Amino acid sequence: MAKLTVEELEARLARLEEENAALRAAATEATGPPAEGATTAVVVDAGGGRRRSGRWRSVLSAVLVVLALVLMPVAAISAWARLELVDTDRFVATFAPLAEDPAVQAYVADTVTTAIDEQVDLEGLTSDVFDGVRSLGLPPRAEQALALLEGPAAQGLQALVSQIVDRIVTSEEFADLWAGALRVSHQQAIAAIQGDPDAALEIGATGELSIQLGPVIDAVKQRLIDRGIGFAEAIPPIDRSIVIAESDAFTLVQTVYALAVAVGTWLPWVVLAMLVAGVLVARRRANAVVWTAAGFALTAALFAAGVGIGRLFFVGTVSPSIMPSAAADALYEHVIATLRSTIVAALVLGLLTAVIAWCAGPSRPARSLRRFSTAAFGAVRGAGERYGVTTGAFGRWLDQWRTALYVVIAVVAALVVLVSRPLTTGTVVTTVLVALLVLLLVELLRRPATDMPVADMPVADVPSADRSGDDLPAEASVVGGTGRAT
Repeated sequence: MAKLTVEELEARLARLEEENAALRAAATEATGPPAEGATTAVVVDAGGGRRRSGRWRSVLSAVLVVLALVLMPVAAISAWARLELVDTDRFVATFAPLAEDPAVQAYVADTVTTAIDEQVDLEGLTSDVFDGVRSLGLPPRAEQALALLEGPAAQGLQALVSQIVDRIVTSEEFADLWAGALRVSHQQAIAAIQGDPDAALEIGATGELSIQLGPVIDAVKQRLIDRGIGFAEAIPPIDRSIVIAESDAFTLVQTVYALAVAVGTWLPWVVLAMLVAGVLVARRRANAVVWTAAGFALTAALFAAGVGIGRLFFVGTVSPSIMPSAAADALYEHVIATLRSTIVAALVLGLLTAVIAWCAGPSRPARSLRRFSTAAFGAVRGAGERYGVTTGAFGRWLDQWRTALYVVIAVVAALVVLVSRPLTTGTVVTTVLVALLVLLLVELLRRPATDMPVADMPVADVPSADRSGDDLPAEASVVGGTGRAT
């Protein structure tokens, strides 16, 4: 139908204003005008109550968010410790690879060789053998030759022991022994931080973390006996362990374990609930989401920096007095690998959430960006309509339920992130990209009424000349008798 002229719109607007004025006059005659003082008091009191309520909401929101961010590292450490120390598979996956690390293997081999040398006097045994040969009354030249062979023979035995130790430590036998000991009795693995002397790993009362080497020495002894080396029978049972660290920090591991068992399951959910509550009680929720996500990312970044500083402190504490720096670095790397991955994923999640929340927020740049994207999507849909590509009734359904679809997409993406264990950067990025791709498809496939020709519109959306004011533009409305159109 033909569009109304400006004069016709002005006339219709004036008629609506007259009707609004008549309605207000009739209401005043029926109830009487309110007293001016009473009206003013009510307005002032209501405004003051709203301001007081708004201030308390802002304070409560800030307290909840800040407290949650302070507790976030504690929740992350407790959840990580519970995952790594209580779950058998995760515990084995964390500590078993240490048996295959070259730096750790070299450290174990040197310690085992030294322990055997201390218990078995190879030079003394060799000297006794050569003294027995000399007692047979050999010619002078034979005795001279024998004296020349005594030193190399002792060195050869030491080299043989060292070679067998290296082969055992670098073999699958050692890796299987290490992993099997951890898996066969998870209770012993837990005892590693409870100070059980029978555990494969133990923490002393002074804060010493050590690995027992008795099974490795027994394997070396048996290998020597199998090769016909008789002196191996003289190797006694050796109770030797390698000290991984001497620091009060490992005494703290026992406290962390108790904390992990106590709060490792529910504390992360409490922190998450506090973050959500802080956003919900905020006066400006969109801004609260942006600042909360940014604070979450900043806390994760500081946490990651703390883990990096912890590496330097740990390596500097245990090397070179206790172990080589390469072995110390390998140990720390294996222990905190999952925790570091989770921290980086939390950092990425916070940054992405802050960016997405800002784009959906009320700021002027964000509104301009959304208008631009809406126009771009509209142009793409319009181009498709011109070439006969349309989603028809399905597109109208998508447009009608798009808000609910956006909520479902956001909830599903949040659930994927929440239930992923361990949380990794790849999981976060993949989830966000898939969610954005689905949102993009919804925007491209939906079919707003403004994009449809009049012939394709539902009956309720088609302008009708029989209804008063139906020819007004959709954006026009009259605000309570002021005569302003918005």
